[in-house]
Amino acid sequence: MNALLKKVHHEVRAKVRAFAEEKIKPVIGEFEALEQFPMDLVKSMRSLNIFGMHAPVAYGGQGSDYLSFIIAVEELARVDSSMAATLAAHNSLGIGPIMAFGTEEQKQKYLPGLCTAENLWAFGLTEENAGSDAQGVQTQAVQTDKGWLVNGHKKYITNAASEMVAGISFVAQTGIRPDGKKEFTTFLVSKGTPGYTKEFMKQKFLWRAADNGMVYFKDVEISAEDQLGERGQGIKIMLKTIDSGRLSIAAMGLGLAQGAYEMAVSFSKKRKQFGNAIAGFQSIAFKLADMATKIEAARNLLYHACWLKDNGHPFGTQSAMAKLYCSQVASDVASEAMQIFGGAGFFRNDEYPIERFFRDQRLLSIGEGTSEVLRMVISRDVLKDK
Repeated sequence: MNALLKKVHHEVRAKVRAFAEEKIKPVIGEFEALEQFPMDLVKSMRSLNIFGMHAPVAYGGQGSDYLSFIIAVEELARVDSSMAATLAAHNSLGIGPIMAFGTEEQKQKYLPGLCTAENLWAFGLTEENAGSDAQGVQTQAVQTDKGWLVNGHKKYITNAASEMVAGISFVAQTGIRPDGKKEFTTFLVSKGTPGYTKEFMKQKFLWRAADNGMVYFKDVEISAEDQLGERGQGIKIMLKTIDSGRLSIAAMGLGLAQGAYEMAVSFSKKRKQFGNAIAGFQSIAFKLADMATKIEAARNLLYHACWLKDNGHPFGTQSAMAKLYCSQVASDVASEAMQIFGGAGFFRNDEYPIERFFRDQRLLSIGEGTSEVLRMVISRDVLKDK
């Protein structure tokens, strides 16, 4: 139970959990082992109405609050992080900036197909020298008589390369500001645009069934109508997008921790040593108690940050806190769960996929703000005059 949850939140949890248990859990291990993006499985999630669920009904969304979306991500991550990442990136990074900064024409053009998951959409910031340092973006957009000419690339982009992907929003350098600093602007580009190509990335340590890819721009012509937001506002758009995106990564950490904890509880009741189930040993029982306590604290922190966002309050610092803490809890719980499994946790096991959870949690302290950067964000707020 949680004081912030309403009937609709329990209903979202129930339907997504049932789908994840019945449809995703039995098959995802094979896709993960083969490093295949399960496109048909993703398409089958359309029946849940969780793609674009927080977008207005006028654009094909469900008009739900953000907490409902976060619970959906949490429940997918409880079973598999690749599918949770697909939903999280599409809703927060894909739909989010178009909904927040797009013109009415852009919203009408892009959102209906994205809200029904007819198509997926990506957001591109990361390059070799750009990530934590957004100012390191080297992709260039030069203004022309018709719009913009773009050259460069993006890497490690979720929902970037599959056949379902309709396009990408991305940040590019567009000149030098009057104060001598670089200027950045955000753009939209759709599949089929000449010079815009994608490549599915393999040999990943984690999220092996997610679509993470490279994106290339070679003399890509973009019309003025596909500039997203005002010129020079690219970093602002990126930061606002990531504030919300961090909540979805936190949800992935929370869900992964919940799933790892449940596996550890179940295994500890079955595994016997010295003639007794290991759950009866105080050393194991105390590990489970610590896991449960951390998960409860993480859930309260995350849900409170979502409440702030849903009710129009500043939430950036709380979003950073939630993402920092939930990713750490995911790491702690997955590690302790692995300790409980012992040697049995080292191998693929579709009933107890703890080795997959142990790998998948490692991204959470890096993606959408490393833990080091989040501590910078939080400390700035702590130290500022109020």
